Amino acid sequence: MANLEPELKDDEPLDPVMENVRRKMVRLQLVSGGIMFVSLMAVLIAVVYKAKNSGEAANAGVVAPVTAGFAVPADQPLRTTAQLPAGFEILSVSQSGGQLLFYGTLNGERKALIFDLGVGRVIADVSIAGR
Repeated sequence: MANLEPELKDDEPLDPVMENVRRKMVRLQLVSGGIMFVSLMAVLIAVVYKAKNSGEAANAGVVAPVTAGFAVPADQPLRTTAQLPAGFEILSVSQSGGQLLFYGTLNGERKALIFDLGVGRVIADVSIAGR
């Protein structure tokens, strides 16, 4: 049978041109590996930083939502009365979470009133300017 593997000889020194190419390739491989390692560490540090500070940064200087204590009784429906200003004419009503938006007019001025069910009162009175 034919021997498919060539006989292994001891490492013979390469000619100078091939030795320079080999050195450049090894240097390129080390530089590329270093850049990849530094990039991976930067990404991991950024992920850890975001995960650690996301709760603190999100709450810094932000007022807690007013509806945090809103709970619907299990045995009966919630009953409350929205005390809107006298003469407020309701044009439309919207609901989101525990808040109701009353859009209408008061003395010819367009207004939006936000009523919070958890607090049981109007939490925002917005005058709408323009056409």
